[in-house]
Amino acid sequence: MPFTLTTPLYYVNDRAHLGSTYTTLACDAIARFQRLQGQEVRFITGCDEHGLKIQRTAEAAGITPQAHCDAVSAGFRELWQRWQISHDRFIRTTDPRHRAVVEAFFARVEANGDVVEGRQQGWYCVACEEFKDHPAGSEAPDCPIHLRPLEWRDEVNLFFRLSRYQEAITALVARPGFIAPASRRREVENFVAGGLKDFSISRRDLPWGIPVPGHPGHTFYVWFDALVGYLSALFDADDPIDLEVLAQRGWPARLHVIGKDILRFHAVFWPAMLLSAGLPLPEAVFGHGFLTREGQKMGKSLGNVLDPELLLARCGRDAVRWYLLRDIPFGDDGDFQQQRFSDLVNNDLANTIGNLLNRTSSMARKWFEAAVPPAGAAAATSHPQAVAAARTDQATVEALTALDFRGASEAILALAQEANGYLNDRAPWKRIKQPDQALEVAADLYAVLEAARLVAVLLTPLLPEMAARMLRQLGQAPLPSDATAPGQAAPTATAWMQARRWGGLRSGDPLPEPEPVMQRLELDSPL
Repeated sequence: MPFTLTTPLYYVNDRAHLGSTYTTLACDAIARFQRLQGQEVRFITGCDEHGLKIQRTAEAAGITPQAHCDAVSAGFRELWQRWQISHDRFIRTTDPRHRAVVEAFFARVEANGDVVEGRQQGWYCVACEEFKDHPAGSEAPDCPIHLRPLEWRDEVNLFFRLSRYQEAITALVARPGFIAPASRRREVENFVAGGLKDFSISRRDLPWGIPVPGHPGHTFYVWFDALVGYLSALFDADDPIDLEVLAQRGWPARLHVIGKDILRFHAVFWPAMLLSAGLPLPEAVFGHGFLTREGQKMGKSLGNVLDPELLLARCGRDAVRWYLLRDIPFGDDGDFQQQRFSDLVNNDLANTIGNLLNRTSSMARKWFEAAVPPAGAAAATSHPQAVAAARTDQATVEALTALDFRGASEAILALAQEANGYLNDRAPWKRIKQPDQALEVAADLYAVLEAARLVAVLLTPLLPEMAARMLRQLGQAPLPSDATAPGQAAPTATAWMQARRWGGLRSGDPLPEPEPVMQRLELDSPL
């Protein structure tokens, strides 16, 4: 069964920011790891394009909502292409197939008796597209997230009978592994324990949205509409819309990766909607933290927003991926610090890993006819570097399986550090001067080159481009971890397992001329 993985469908009120880039890069690492494991992956991303906020943003710009959505969604697509995100499904909620899926989904929910009419009163945040808990008689409060005044709403809407699913959702959120990390699960458990209330799934007299079939004047609430987008993405443009075939297309999702601010929608509302529609539930929801900059919340008013396009242009994909995945424990809040960013990239990638490969390859080429040296004693799996590599392999695979990118990165880095230490201890540049030491020097260089190869192999899900450069410098073919084209076979787990075995380098194979696999970052001005 395919491994279906989703980012949120990003709201197109504005272009992509660093937070959405972070989520998407994390999902890309997961998708690449799963492909290397032999999984057929459905990696879904896309854009959420309906709602009052979109309508108002377009009006303020003097364009139609559709023109606004077309421009911003194209920006997301282009940005993910430049970041080399390996998604294979991109859904827009203005896509005609999405409207057809929403209508089919709603028909099931309504037929199940879970749609009722009711009055909705309360303070509403247009930016969140969400009602906020606040006393009705008070002065207009601000949204705690966007710090803008809320709007009072009083209208007749259609409601989804969430309260009917109290028992089922209580059991679901308590299920081990459904919500991660654990701190997020406790938040949701407390919310559910307070009693689930029916929620509005329509808006009145809002032209920018999908009309609710059989209910003139109603358009679907943006969150009801957007969540169904995960199903719409599994249908191709010309497919007949039949929700019964979703299991053949990769539903249920194995994992939804989202920001912690939209966890309730994915861990409570969405499962209840699926239960009502008679469809399987996602296996897991992961709510990651927020990013700050130099200890401050990022915002346009503060002038400290990090532009992902600028980061890409000035620093490159490998540097940003390494910092975000290696330095921030996935699930916690993270702080982008420019000096630490530069230090980690230079120390870890350029110095520790890059220099290890460069200097070892240079010595091997100089002393052993530009080829991989004879393995000698280093061929044994009991060799100290082989033992270290096996330990690293196990730790890395376990960490990536648990979505612990930091743990995986640190394990891989530790192998490179150990190989550097081994090389320094053995000092082949001294021993090569003694003719009777040549075979031992060859074995030492082989062991370090093989450790570097395994560093590259294990880095592939995290830093696919740098890993490919390292492998090419060792005369090896890069491992395929990108999305597979239609009709193309997915990578097999056998290839990944074989690549991770000690002894993959063949003595006598040519070693290409060394080139730096990672340039140092020289950031002489703020990003």
